[in-house]
Amino acid sequence: MITLDNFLFGLYPYIAFTIFLLGSLIRFDRDQYTWKSDSSQLLKQGQLRWGSNLFHVGVLFLFFGHFFGMLTPHFVYEAFISAGNKQLMAIVSGGIAGLLGFIGVSLLLHRRLFEPRIRINSKTSDIVLLVLLWLQLALGLATLPLSAQHLDGSMMMRLAGWAQSIVTFQTGAPALLAGAGFVFKMHMFLGMSIFLIFPFTRLVHVWSGFGTVGYLFRAPQVVRARRLNVPAGQNQPRRPGAGV
Repeated sequence: MITLDNFLFGLYPYIAFTIFLLGSLIRFDRDQYTWKSDSSQLLKQGQLRWGSNLFHVGVLFLFFGHFFGMLTPHFVYEAFISAGNKQLMAIVSGGIAGLLGFIGVSLLLHRRLFEPRIRINSKTSDIVLLVLLWLQLALGLATLPLSAQHLDGSMMMRLAGWAQSIVTFQTGAPALLAGAGFVFKMHMFLGMSIFLIFPFTRLVHVWSGFGTVGYLFRAPQVVRARRLNVPAGQNQPRRPGAGV
């Protein structure tokens, strides 16, 4: 088990994120026409509006919550919020966002599996991706009762310490998870696996979503009407009966 933990939580994160980054770059370079969300809205709207909106709201909140919550060192926030209060806040807000995301992905998965027109136009990767996201959100919700047993923030500190050790390339990161339960470890492993398959699915469109932020800082685009390039004498409306 120690060897397995060392691989899954010491080496596997680097394998997953290397494939995530390089795979995304290679796909953008070689297969730009496949870089899209492959929306099925034209086939049938049905549950899409509720499912997509609930899923995106929930998952985006969870993504940024996990990102900043796990990668922010404790000394940054300990002056104004304790580890226990931070964990309680994470349980409440994460539980609400996780429930919204779970309902949304359940609607999307049901639509993908049981709407005949959408099922026949679905790729295997579309269904596999939704199943993995469903399982990941279900596991995330399952960690809430376990987290509630550690309201002193000890479990959150262990998980955050592991994540910060991984991104800073420190040794001994798997040892920090010695007291973490099976559900926590499965949730973490499946999360890394989703990053692993990211470049091979429609998830690549997430990069484009973040890329749109660049438009806020882009220089103004100058647009000139075509008529401005026509000589002044030829830019006037012709009178009826005038010669050509």
